[in-house]
This record gives sequence, structure tokens and C-alpha cells, in this order.
Amino acid sequence: MEDVLRDTFERVERATLERREVLRLMGLAAAASAGLPTVMQFARAQDATLASAVIRGKSDVLVVHNNRVGVMETPLTELRKHAITPKDILYMRNNQILEPEGRSTDAVPLAGWSITIGGLVAYPRTIDAAMLETLPQTEAEMVLQCSGNGRSFYARAVKTSGTQWAHGGMGNVVFSGVKLSDLLATFDPGIDPHPEVKFVKAEGADGPPEGASHPDFEHSLPMGDVLERAILATHMNGEPLPGAHGGPVRLVVPGYYGTMNVKWLSRLSFDTVQTNNVNQIPRYRTPNDPIQPGTPIDYTFENSTPDWRQQVKSVIFEPLDGDTVNGSLTLRGVAWNDGTVPVTMVQVSTDDGATWTSAGIEKPNSNFAWHHFSSQLSLPAGEHRIWVRAIDELGRSQPLQGTVRWNPSGYEWSGADVITVTVS
Repeated sequence: MEDVLRDTFERVERATLERREVLRLMGLAAAASAGLPTVMQFARAQDATLASAVIRGKSDVLVVHNNRVGVMETPLTELRKHAITPKDILYMRNNQILEPEGRSTDAVPLAGWSITIGGLVAYPRTIDAAMLETLPQTEAEMVLQCSGNGRSFYARAVKTSGTQWAHGGMGNVVFSGVKLSDLLATFDPGIDPHPEVKFVKAEGADGPPEGASHPDFEHSLPMGDVLERAILATHMNGEPLPGAHGGPVRLVVPGYYGTMNVKWLSRLSFDTVQTNNVNQIPRYRTPNDPIQPGTPIDYTFENSTPDWRQQVKSVIFEPLDGDTVNGSLTLRGVAWNDGTVPVTMVQVSTDDGATWTSAGIEKPNSNFAWHHFSSQLSLPAGEHRIWVRAIDELGRSQPLQGTVRWNPSGYEWSGADVITVTVS
């Protein structure tokens, strides 16, 4: 069922986008991305279109996976240079028609942008986004990560569908704006959601493919987390929110996967059930119970969970897979989780998990941000595998075999990171 829906969705999307791209991206050829079975093959297997030709202001160091809707990955060689990921190298992931405001990293004016707040509430409202500038501001340093980040590594068991991301479908950014709870508190009379409301549905203003069964891109999120964490973000990294990253207003829920941080926010709805939009089901879900790699699944609300909170994860920044290094080296990287509690330990193994040592961790500004780690290693000449896994305060850790969480769409890869290096 999932494959049929996805194939139908992509065929309709492709026909619509190709017609529009002739006008908007003259001279650019649509090309399907190739597989990413290993990190070392990452740079050789992608769409050759320059990122700046797809989205103005993006750096051409980005690897373009899909030039029709704008899907781009950041090489780790670039990602590791910055504590806060600049907008020009921050990854891109879009699902819908790429509207004009999404084709540039320039800001989009707040004035005139409307956001409707409704659903099962006593007093629905429509606001002009410009009012957000008059309210108290808050910020959150956080990991923004595609739920498909690391998807290519599931191919260690069975290759999954979708963009074959390596590790670069993420960044560490600072979003700022108005907490949703603070905005709601300004209304008199208040919104007053129905007591049975459990979810907040967020809808983006980007247009759906013609003929699609769903009205627009939308997701449902648990109301508790939304009211506690959600920000109507109008800035990123201290600048007005780039159009390409959802400006002028993006719903940001720290600790949640990027797809749930809905761009070009146009509507919030308080509901008792999750939306049945195709992006909520069957897309962007993982099975509740492990399944055999290669096994299809007919997703239901009962047998699966949306890609909400991020899994515990770590990525080695230095050295990189395939590097030749000296015997005495410094291992560096980042770890993170959903921000509910801090990451308290990063362990390193050079004997395939037989023994582990603890790396040093820098305390981040926010539990939602990258936790930088480092470890001094001394290795003899020859080839070595280096493993890293993160553990948080709740004891949640990364499995050594990440394929135990295999799912047909390749979401939420969280296996322990492993690289192979050669000591000269």
C-alpha cells in the first residue's frame, strides 16, 4: 500500500514539477539521485546540478540529491567547520512544489503573511505574522535533522527507498521567534481548545502537486510537546528566516525531526486525532515493532509511530571514513538526542565493541544542540575500525547494528557510527 501511494504521489509530482521547472529553472535537467552505500562513494553518486542554480544563496559545496524540489546534503568536511551551521551550507529537504520564496536564502517579509489558528477551539483566529515582532522573543540552539538522515546505511541489510542520505542531512542552528504558548496567552478571549484535543496540526503554504489527494503539506504533533517547546520562528542564526528554510514563519519544535518543523507556516489546528494527510500516514512513520529487513508494511496509526522525537545519535567528524592518519590522533564529533535530557556519555571502541572508553563531552548551550566530543587515540600501523555510540541520561543508546530498526522508507537511522581508517 505504501509503495503504491508513494509511486502515485511521485508520478503526479514529477509531471507537475517538470512543467513548472521549464519556466523557473531553464537549462537545468532533472536527474534521479543514485545510491549511497558507503560514505566514500558519497561525492560520486549524486545529481551534478549546482546548488546555487536550484536555490539562490546556497553554496555549491552542497551535494544536490534532487533539483526539482531542492534536496541537498552538506559534506562532513564542511559541516565540521562550524559550531553553528551557516545558512548557505545548511542541508535542504522539500516535499512539495518549490514556491518562489523557497528558491532563495533571502528573507521573506512578515507583513501580510497570515497564520490561521483554529480546529476544535472556542475562538479561532487569523493573525498577520508582523504581530510576532511585538511579542517577547525566545531562541533555541538545536539540531535540525532530516528524518532520512543516514538512510544509506540501512543498505548494510537491504537498501530502502528515498534519498540516500549519508550523514549530512543535518545542521546545528539557532532559531528564534515567539513561543506558541506565549502567542496564545495574548489572545482575549483565549483560544480555549476542547478538553479532548490531543494534537496540533501544522500546515505549510507550499502548494501540493496537482491531483494529489491531500490539500497541502501538513503534520500532526502531540499537543503537550507543542505547547511546551514550539516556537513560531522568524529568525535563524540571528538573521531573518531565509525563505528556503521556511521564512517568513516556520513552526519549530526543538528535538523533533525536520519534517515536523513545518515551513511556510499558514495554519495551526487543534484536533483530537492525527491528520490522515499522506505526509503523516503512510509517509514519515516507523514500525512500532522490529521487522525483517526487506519486509513491506502497511502502515496504520496503531502499528507505527510518526517521525517525531529524534533518536540518540552520534557522528564522527574527524577523521573521516577512509582517511589515512597518524597513530596518535584526536577523534572528534558530535552527539545529540531529542533534548528531553542531556547526552551524558560518548563511548569509543577500536576493537569492534569488545571494549569501550569514554570520550570527553563539551556541555552545549542547549540540550537540543550538538554535544561535541573528543578522544585521544593511539593506534598501531594498519587498518582500523573506530566505533562511537552516544548514551543519554535516560540510558538510551545507539545499537551497534543500526539495521535492527530497518524500515522500508529508511527513517530514523541511529546506529553507532563507524569509520575505517589506515594508520600509516
